[in-house]
Amino acid sequence: MVCGGFACSKNCLCALNLLYTLVSLLLIGIAAWGIGFGLISSLRVVGVVIAVGIFLFLIALVGLIGAVKHHQSCFKSSRSCVPCAPIIGEYAGEVLRFVGGIGLFFSFTEILGVWLTYRYRNQKDPRANPSAFL
Repeated sequence: MVCGGFACSKNCLCALNLLYTLVSLLLIGIAAWGIGFGLISSLRVVGVVIAVGIFLFLIALVGLIGAVKHHQSCFKSSRSCVPCAPIIGEYAGEVLRFVGGIGLFFSFTEILGVWLTYRYRNQKDPRANPSAFL
């Protein structure tokens, strides 16, 4: 068995998700313990910590199930079994091009904003005293 192979990756993912599950249970338990003994007076803080713990627990549980079951599978077409990776790659490529275009648009508008800010900074206010020094 090679380290970094399938079994090693699967076991590492399972261990990591178990660790996250324990951390989430620890978050929930400490928040409940702190409010139970009156160490924490803010119910809002405890509510947020418990909500984060529950969210982390659910994500870790789904990750653990996915790591244990390891469903890869294939897309059943009329003739044969087509792997999902090329189909997902095609859609991911389209989405990445779209997101990249949006990112470039906002990058150029940020550069325009920096240029306008620099230009505005060095302009004199027409309402100000004309003899004032900038």
